[in-house]
This record gives sequence, structure tokens and C-alpha cells, in this order.
Amino acid sequence: AVAAIFEVNGYELRALQAFALKARVLSVSQYRTGREADLSPTDVAFGWGRMADPAVGDKLSISQSGRWYYWRYSGAPPLPPREIETSSANMHLIPASREVARALGSIDKGRIVSLRGYLVEARARDGWSWRSSLSRDDTGAGSCEVVFVQAVDLH
Repeated sequence: AVAAIFEVNGYELRALQAFALKARVLSVSQYRTGREADLSPTDVAFGWGRMADPAVGDKLSISQSGRWYYWRYSGAPPLPPREIETSSANMHLIPASREVARALGSIDKGRIVSLRGYLVEARARDGWSWRSSLSRDDTGAGSCEVVFVQAVDLH
């Protein structure tokens, strides 16, 4: 089978694997500058499993900066730190259409959101690339998902 290829703003997106997620929005950050913003104006930190419980999220200090997602807590962690790491992620969202872009731009913290699309590798003609993680167990640089979002539902 030939991998699906999409063209967005002069970049080639190669589908790495199909992707679907239903999770709670922990934090949202909009980007307007930088090469990645040409593709992904919105990053969302999502939580699933016990990380989707508002009582857990309320005990964490969650922030985003420079395309990274950070969490901190005071006192005892609300969940084991490894569970926090593997039940949440910062995702770089590439909208497939204006309609999807509008929906992604309206996402609020605390909302339950369903996404469908592909984890992708983006490439530019000059050799620049941006590749999605394919694992939910990784952390640190390269661990974010780069998602070509074809459908979004706000619950």
C-alpha cells in the first residue's frame, strides 16, 4: 500500500499511521510565528485515562511554551509521575481544512475533544522536516505527536 501524502502550505505531509483520540484539553497554545506555525497554529496538551479527570488536572500546574508542555505539582503527585507522562501529551495539530482550523482555534481548556486523522512527517523542499512520535510512552524532545487533523468533534 502506498502511504497517504497530503500537501499543506507548500509542505508535504506523509502519513505514518492513522490516529484517533478522545481526551480532555489540559492546555492550549496558539502560534503565529516560526516555520511550524505555517503548518500547526495550535498545540494542545491532552490528557486521557485518569489524566482526563478534572480533579487530577486541578492538582497540576500545566503550561506550554515554545512548543513544549510542562506539568508540576506541589506536595504529593495526584498520580504516579510515569502515569502522568504516559496519559498526557502535547500535540501539534495541523488542520486539514478551514473548518477544522476554526474548530481547533475554538478549543478551550477542560473540553473533551475527539480528533481523527494521521500522525505525519512534514517535509519542505529545502530538507526541513518535522516528524511525529509514534509512541505514547516517550518523553522529552521528539515525543510530541504531529497530527494532520481531518475531523474534530467538541463534546
